[in-house]
Amino acid sequence: MKKLCKKVLVQEMREKSSNSETFDLFPKSVRSALDELGFSEATLPQKMAALPILAGENVLLLAPTGSGKTEAVLLPIFSNLVQQMPRKGIAVLYITPLRALNRDLLKRLSFWSSKLSISIEVRHGDTELKLRRRQAIFPPDMLVTTPETLQAILPGSRMRQHLRGVQFVVVDEVHELASSKRGVQLAVALERLREVTGVEFQRIGLSATVGNPNEVAQFLAGAERSVRIVEAFLPKGYRYRVENPVPVEADYDMARTLNTSPEAAARIRRLKELVDSHDSTLIFVNSRTVAEMLGYRFNQLGRKDIAVHHGSLSKEERAQIEDQFKTGGLKAIVCTSTLELGIDIGHVDLVIQYLSPRQVSSLIQRVGRSGHRLDRLSEGIVITAFPDDTLESVAATRNAQAGRLEPVLIQENA
Repeated sequence: MKKLCKKVLVQEMREKSSNSETFDLFPKSVRSALDELGFSEATLPQKMAALPILAGENVLLLAPTGSGKTEAVLLPIFSNLVQQMPRKGIAVLYITPLRALNRDLLKRLSFWSSKLSISIEVRHGDTELKLRRRQAIFPPDMLVTTPETLQAILPGSRMRQHLRGVQFVVVDEVHELASSKRGVQLAVALERLREVTGVEFQRIGLSATVGNPNEVAQFLAGAERSVRIVEAFLPKGYRYRVENPVPVEADYDMARTLNTSPEAAARIRRLKELVDSHDSTLIFVNSRTVAEMLGYRFNQLGRKDIAVHHGSLSKEERAQIEDQFKTGGLKAIVCTSTLELGIDIGHVDLVIQYLSPRQVSSLIQRVGRSGHRLDRLSEGIVITAFPDDTLESVAATRNAQAGRLEPVLIQENA
């Protein structure tokens, strides 16, 4: 496989473009909608991605959460789309690993749909039969779907006909897919889609920081295709700390109340202290079992201002917790990776990782949820339980500070 990746340097693009010039690249309808949203300045990802996407290049955009990377790829695509009339069939496929799109993204897509007269619909395994039939007869301009659903609709005669007009494929959280069997499935589906379209379509991927961007970019593009890597990272401050709480006298009393060990009580006590000394805290854990355990312990202590958030909860429950946290009704959320991927929950001033994060990339992504703006310090504290846990966490924080990330292991020869 040829390595045909190109890299855009941040400094280069800063010298070549200004914020106003970026928005000037878009048609009037897009600029008017940006004005309505109050966006007078382009973010760095928007500034760096606009030209290569408008030029029709395959692009892998690497950018932190909260930096506007979704709009960075959609605005140039929409700019091309609004100038095409009439439109036939599905022009844009937006592929996401998450079946349940976060409400913030849906809200933003609805805004652009109404302002630009671009029809946007969602399709996944839970989509009602009535809506599926409607999409088969009246296809949207943009279809938001999952890798599995793309495979499912490709053989259908009507949907296959509508997919012939696909010009743009956006793959969200491409780093999540590249390392899994779902990624293999997606790679095959994109080649099948290429057979349906009869011509090359533009491939655009969105990703967090990865240790091997060239390999992830080539996974996105497929064999023998060029792809441009756009790394849009401003220098941002991160502060990490690893703590292994030691029981004090009060912890022995708490241990009896909670029916647990003094060491576990010490960790609960430290979590409480950190939550109480900050306005809004995310406590990340590595499994739903640990999330429920911590939630139960806080409930035993009468803490109604700390909630649990994970994928097994209903969509309505998760939405209620997110809203309560955003409005200040909750001081903290104990969560799994459900809140790692950029769901809009307002300002977070501290991230706690309970037990080792296991991966440097996961630690950076999670701690980045605090001080969400690029000009704010992101602060993360790892609370550990055992010597091995502590050593692993120290190694993870040192690697995070040094920018040493694990490579995404792409499955081969499936």
